[in-house]
Amino acid sequence: MYNIPVILPFFDQDEADEVSKVLASGWVAQGGKVAEFEKMVAAYEHVAHGVAATSCTTALHLALIAMGVNESHDCIVPSFTFTATPNSVLYTGATPIFCDVTADTYNLDPDCVERIIRERYDDRLINRQTGKQLKAIIAVNLFGLCADLPRINAIAKQYGLSVLQDSACAFGAKINGTMEADFGNMTCLSFHPRKSITTGEGGMVLTNDAAQAAYMRTLRSHGATVSEIDRHKKAGYLMPDFNELGYNYRMTDIQAAVGIAQMRKMDFITDTRRNKAALYDKCIQEMGIDFLKPPHVPEGYYHTYQSYVCVLDMERLGFRPGEMDEIEKASNLRNEIMSKLDNLGIATRVGTHATHLLGHYRDRYGFAPDAFPASYMLDSLSITLPLYVQMTEQDQIQVLQSLLEIKNELVGRYA
Repeated sequence: MYNIPVILPFFDQDEADEVSKVLASGWVAQGGKVAEFEKMVAAYEHVAHGVAATSCTTALHLALIAMGVNESHDCIVPSFTFTATPNSVLYTGATPIFCDVTADTYNLDPDCVERIIRERYDDRLINRQTGKQLKAIIAVNLFGLCADLPRINAIAKQYGLSVLQDSACAFGAKINGTMEADFGNMTCLSFHPRKSITTGEGGMVLTNDAAQAAYMRTLRSHGATVSEIDRHKKAGYLMPDFNELGYNYRMTDIQAAVGIAQMRKMDFITDTRRNKAALYDKCIQEMGIDFLKPPHVPEGYYHTYQSYVCVLDMERLGFRPGEMDEIEKASNLRNEIMSKLDNLGIATRVGTHATHLLGHYRDRYGFAPDAFPASYMLDSLSITLPLYVQMTEQDQIQVLQSLLEIKNELVGRYA
């Protein structure tokens, strides 16, 4: 039995030292350390402002409100994403309009975006069935790879739409050298333990718009006109005014202290993960583990590999691609493979959800599995292999050898 988790956060003494300083200061709520962390992250992504929050979900909520999204609006959202993406749209009262993804990158399909706009909306971007106005496109940069942001931005410009990037998994990703947050759109990050760097829980909105940043800082702190730390620097006994319906979405200085230490290791963490992903790519091909398709990286894209997500190759396994019953059979095989790895002590995960099939959205909108076929296929056939900084080359070889043994034992029935 092995003990190889799917991911493991990377800490050293630096995190403990930074947290100790915060504890010794007596100020553990949102304060100076959060501001320092915001500046570090924003500078890394070449953006003017960072607004820390409790999670990427709350960051998305803040960003959508700052964009003016409300119950009279629709927002286009990829179906293959974590449920937080469409949930954040519903929090504003708006409606998520699901869109399919491309089967190779797992990201939003621009052709599908254009088709939805042409078929559902009139020339004023009013939904012909509901009367709601299309307001925004949410581009998810999944697993560490950017969506086709240049084309999505071009579509948004053509129709007068806003773009919001859900970069929960893609901090540090690039296209032709441009950081993912530097494409002119508000961008939301996650610092969950499964992400490249972590604060335990936490998120951030990145923006170049000073007014938006100031508004979101007010919203995240109950709508207070003065931040808690600024109030205590002056007449701390006086309460501020509250002119907005705000939220308690504040990151703590304890979390930010961890984040500051993590930022000092950001390049090391990313480089290490990329090197380990390259080893997977090489060995999957050389060892003949040909029933798996490794992650596809388009030319000019810089993948940070928050997760190393493969997909079963239906053709090599003898299944007929694109047929729903065949995808279901292949999915059963995928589940057997993951179960056998789990029995060996090797943790895996499905890539993420086809959110249109989750109970809440299925019941609310009545989607069939084939409504978004690429999302359904990826939900059914994706496997996330273990990848983390502390993972040794021997650990990776063990994962690969186990996959090869499973191929000989199990996959041979199909191939």
